[in-house]
Amino acid sequence: MEHFEIVLAALFVSVAGLNVIARWLSVPYPIPLVLGGLALGLLPGIPEIELDPDLVLVIFLPPLLYSAAFFSDLRALRSDLRVISMMSIGLVLATIGTVAVIGHEAIGLSWPLAFALGAIASPTDPAAATAIMRRLGAPRRLVNIIEGESLVNDATALVAYRVAVAAAVGGSFSALEAGLEFVGAAAGGIAIGLLVGFLVGEIRRRLDDAPTEITISLLTAYAAFIPADELGLSGVLAAVTTGVYLGWRAPELVTPETRLQAFAVWEILVFLLNATLFILIGLQLPVIAAGLDAYTAGELIGYSALVCAIVIGTRFAWAFTMPYVVRALDRRPSQRARRAGARVRIVSAWSGMRGAVSLAAALALPFETDAGGPLPGRELILFITFALILVTVVGQGLTLPHLIRRLGVREDGAEEEAEEMRARYTAARAALERLDELAVEEWTLDDTIERLRGLYQFRQRRVKVRAGKIEDEDGIENRSLAYQRLMHELYAVQRLAVVELRNRGEISNDVMHRIERELDLEESRLEV
Repeated sequence: MEHFEIVLAALFVSVAGLNVIARWLSVPYPIPLVLGGLALGLLPGIPEIELDPDLVLVIFLPPLLYSAAFFSDLRALRSDLRVISMMSIGLVLATIGTVAVIGHEAIGLSWPLAFALGAIASPTDPAAATAIMRRLGAPRRLVNIIEGESLVNDATALVAYRVAVAAAVGGSFSALEAGLEFVGAAAGGIAIGLLVGFLVGEIRRRLDDAPTEITISLLTAYAAFIPADELGLSGVLAAVTTGVYLGWRAPELVTPETRLQAFAVWEILVFLLNATLFILIGLQLPVIAAGLDAYTAGELIGYSALVCAIVIGTRFAWAFTMPYVVRALDRRPSQRARRAGARVRIVSAWSGMRGAVSLAAALALPFETDAGGPLPGRELILFITFALILVTVVGQGLTLPHLIRRLGVREDGAEEEAEEMRARYTAARAALERLDELAVEEWTLDDTIERLRGLYQFRQRRVKVRAGKIEDEDGIENRSLAYQRLMHELYAVQRLAVVELRNRGEISNDVMHRIERELDLEESRLEV
């Protein structure tokens, strides 16, 4: 790529600037990033950015999938497995079918290419939707379902996409072979994911070095994705399976110091990968538009609007038909208690935004058929895909907050707060029990034991007050807040004193940073 240094610098400056705008406007960062990328692409003098689809699929996708799976709530995934499976498999296949019919009958694509368009349009990207839901306090179960759906529907869509493209290029198609390939790719991907997860877990269990462990964690997603993909299996499911497996085992594998550093590294990495992808999506439009001379503006707008309407409409139709089918077949009390109302289903249906996976799949369409001729409709599919991403990320992303507020699909957070209080109380109780056991040891000091016992008893009592179990007779909450304010003042003056020592040349920069980090860690615990 020419002018690579200029493009790279402009990309990172744009990511930082547009993220500031996103925070200022209180909107998820994918929205201004897509629009900003589009605006940058239209500026005169900006070099054309042609994304290598393998770069997106192999470099960007594995760590994003692995991270999402690693931090996912396995308990929630299990409890909503049926809903997630129906949406990530059934809804994807339904979307592929409906888009394929429109692509063939209305747009004029061949059946294989029409099915390829359906596969491209079917996977969802949860980044913008879940950011909005968490900010507005949407039900945790709804957020978990949207995230869980996205973990698997990429695999379903990409396996179907591969079958459709093979038929479009080679001219042959077998429903039986396609079905067997789908099942085999999914099963093989899960098996490789479990194997890689087990091997990485055994390696990390024997390590106690933060840089090495973090490096291994960054490479783990590729260790699962690439072998599975090379074997013709589902690299997506391999990365997701590895992430879920290691996420569950992480407490026993990772030391506290490594965990603190790794979480910070992954938080920045995921943001940069997502931000870079969304801004690159916007930069693609000039490249895509260059190959559309055979179509009028009206045709392009009409085809894009039709596909967008079908994709969104299919999701709404699924949300308001399949739940009633399930209700008719499963009338167990436990399932009746978990039924979602119409308002929740509307928000869920409006949260099906598309993103990087759809763009990468569209860009990966081959330029020629096996016969040597150009693949017909490739540029049109690219344009429709970009329009779908633009409409769903920007259009649905900007209107989703209003929809959530208008329908009142929010919760007060009481359940999560109760879980947090339970965890804090249990941790304090475990510490007190261990203190009683250690009090008889020769190496422990009585005054130290009593001081620590008072600390954890104070924590237990404060948790009970915050949970409403006991009355706050001695003002324990106000005392705690006053203590935190006092300590913030003391930590600030300690930092200034250490910096002054560094500035006068009495201590080295390394010593200053070491003390500064200790003070930061101590202060970060004050809000407990």
